[in-house]
Amino acid sequence: MERLFEELAGEAVKELLRAVRGTFFCRSTAERLRRNVEPLLPLVQQPQGGAGWGHGRSAGELAELAAQLREALELARRAASAPRWNVYRTAQLARRMEAADTAIARWLSRHAPAHVLDGVRRLRDEADARIGRLERRVEEVAAAQAAALPPPAMSLPFALPPPPKAMAMMAMDTPPKATSMGMEAPPSKGVAMGMEVEFAFPEEEDEDGVVGGGVRVGKEKVKEMVMSGGGGGWEVVGICGMGGSGKTTLAMEIFKDHKVRGYFSDRVFFETVSQSANLDTIKMKLWEQISGNLVLGAYNQIPEWQLKLGPRDKGPVLVILDDVWSLSQLEELIFKFPGCKTLVVSRFKFPSLVTRTYEMELLDEEAALSVFCCAAFDQESVPRTADKKLVRQVAAECRGLPLALKVIGASLRDQPPKIWLSAKNRLSRGEAISDSHETKLLERMAASIECLSGKVRECFLDLGCFPEDKKIPLDVLINIWMEIHDLDEPDAFAILVELSNKNLLNLVNDAQNKAGDLYSSYHDFSVTQHDVLRDLALHVSGRDALNNRRRLVMPRREESLPKDWQRNKDTPFEAQIVSIHTGEMKESDWFQMSFPKAEVLILNFASSVYYLPPFIATMQNLKALVLINYGTVSATLDNLSAFTTLSDLRSLWLEKITLPPLPKTTIPLKNLRKISLVLCELTSSLRGSKVDLSMTFPRLSNLTIDHCIDLKELPSSICEISSLESISISNCHDLTELPYELGKLHCLSILRVYACPALWRLPPSVCSLKRLKYLDISQCINLTDLPEELGHLTSLEKIDMRECSRLRSLPRSSSSLKSLGHVVCDEETALLWREAEQVIPDLRVQDGGTIHCAILTCSVFMQLTLQQQPKLAEKIEP
Repeated sequence: MERLFEELAGEAVKELLRAVRGTFFCRSTAERLRRNVEPLLPLVQQPQGGAGWGHGRSAGELAELAAQLREALELARRAASAPRWNVYRTAQLARRMEAADTAIARWLSRHAPAHVLDGVRRLRDEADARIGRLERRVEEVAAAQAAALPPPAMSLPFALPPPPKAMAMMAMDTPPKATSMGMEAPPSKGVAMGMEVEFAFPEEEDEDGVVGGGVRVGKEKVKEMVMSGGGGGWEVVGICGMGGSGKTTLAMEIFKDHKVRGYFSDRVFFETVSQSANLDTIKMKLWEQISGNLVLGAYNQIPEWQLKLGPRDKGPVLVILDDVWSLSQLEELIFKFPGCKTLVVSRFKFPSLVTRTYEMELLDEEAALSVFCCAAFDQESVPRTADKKLVRQVAAECRGLPLALKVIGASLRDQPPKIWLSAKNRLSRGEAISDSHETKLLERMAASIECLSGKVRECFLDLGCFPEDKKIPLDVLINIWMEIHDLDEPDAFAILVELSNKNLLNLVNDAQNKAGDLYSSYHDFSVTQHDVLRDLALHVSGRDALNNRRRLVMPRREESLPKDWQRNKDTPFEAQIVSIHTGEMKESDWFQMSFPKAEVLILNFASSVYYLPPFIATMQNLKALVLINYGTVSATLDNLSAFTTLSDLRSLWLEKITLPPLPKTTIPLKNLRKISLVLCELTSSLRGSKVDLSMTFPRLSNLTIDHCIDLKELPSSICEISSLESISISNCHDLTELPYELGKLHCLSILRVYACPALWRLPPSVCSLKRLKYLDISQCINLTDLPEELGHLTSLEKIDMRECSRLRSLPRSSSSLKSLGHVVCDEETALLWREAEQVIPDLRVQDGGTIHCAILTCSVFMQLTLQQQPKLAEKIEP
């Protein structure tokens, strides 16, 4: 089909050119159209197998181009055959040809950046795959040498088995890592113009060396299901098992398996659904991946016949749906075109739709002991120094569940024998609590948090207050812990690391190492948690009566507040943290409740309009307010007068919110210390604002603005907030410069302005910031020079200036930065610091590496030209 489109488009262009040359009255218009069409010849005349734009996704897009060319061809023919005396007719045709020219130009502007980025990312992934294979080969040789065995020949079709820890880890039900589209999916996906583009994995090691025990057997059975049957139509098969039994791990093994990907020609797609899924978003995302086309309208606008026929010229498709919770979800998400197979991963069976199901089996005694020992001792067997009988007894209480084995094993690592004996006794007592296996599991796993210290345990329970299957912003989490547990920032981060080491949460993007840096920004990092661990936190927190609970949480998204909340509304709630997860909320959807002890309010929603709850007025002790919109567009807030009662508010996090214009007279939030604005629309709020921000926020010390792409300039009144200690502005692609009066912020110690490609200079007054310790201008690709008086920053300790490609020189005064100890930059920029290194003691210049220039340039181009399209799909509720 793709070849046919190419031939049709090529012939259309040739005939169009011949017809245009014969036009008389429309000669100027036709000539311009000819000049615009001729460069398209190489595109639509790619030889078969060529590496043009059409790779992998061209059939639909070239069909669109071919249709436009056919329309232009018809216009040219009619212009050529029109009588010369009919001036009106030829003028009309000239206007229509101009419109055709514009349509072709629009096609190029819409698709060219995505194709360029596709090519760059494909080259990058191919290079990464080659490097990965080389690294694995080196590891094999090293392992063979260590075992005093000859290294395996390069032609062997299998790999050496991994170390025991890696083998045991594969039995865990670990969710896939996140992508830039927010999908909990493998890290090998690229993103272009809001679409996900699949790349082939490098060939994997033999399954026997990768997956241990029952998972290996299950993998072969599931592979047989997905690669057989169906009879040319559509089919749904399934993986079923309780939470923590390894379903997701097995599904990920199927997703990455080179035989499966070869069978489906790399057309294998993975999507996590969850209980509170936005099904329309998921359907749109999957259809764009399957069809290879960007859908500009809504999903329900796609013709029904197109969905039933599917991309018939592209071969079979495998769609893996992880964490499906209901039959209605599944019915909405399956595609019923020929050749489409759906693999459903769920805790439940769906016999009415699923033709074949593989039921997860718990690990046998020896495999379970191996997983447990890897978590507790970092080896596959019980150490000689340990009580073998006691270890086996504790492992046996986990009943072969991989997640329980790992969590409980990690919690007992380096603990004395009495703690092990106590854990064994508690696990034993948990058996008789309920006939429900799920409840038994939670009671057994509760033993893993009972040995935590008081504040660490409370911090773990706080994790249950965030929505299921959503990344938790690290900045929000740390800030909440600091506010309600009276922790300093380093102590809060230490608790985070402790919970991570005990496998009670997962740190995304290497947060433990990168976020642990003295000047790092938490808002670049996030935390995830397994569903069963979240269930455990909710289970433990829910033991008290509803009105006496310390955490009042809606476990999943609902359209209205829970009915049991309404039944108990007349009695004050003792909750310290209140977490609400809904869709759109109007004034009539709320009812009055009293929260005299609430210190944290988390409002999660998905809508374009949101009415703030009236009971905020009762939260006299509220310290942290978090509003996160998981919808597709920014939300407008109603009932803003609720803010006037929050005199003790210290922290405010707004995500995907349209900020209203600030009134000239506002009641000051005198205790507000921290404001974070993420994916917000700020233009209407800041344009021509004459509000004295220093009066509204007299104690503000930390301001973060991220991915607010309509931000063109900061209001100068920000420079009147003398209490500001940290300003972080990132990924604001329209920001051109900072306020001239920035030097007035005498308390400022941290200034981050990174990934702001339109920024072309720093104001000279920045050199007056005598307390500035950290300056981050990385990825400001249009920054051409630094202020001449930079050497006056006598307290400056670190500069991050990676990807400042147009910065060709340093100010002479830079040698006067006597406190400077660390510069992170690219290799070329590092040469500029050689002279300063000789005069500044202990200066360390680090080559931080570069982002691929082509990728960064394409990303910036698309952000600057396609700002009206939805940004950062990972923020959209899946």
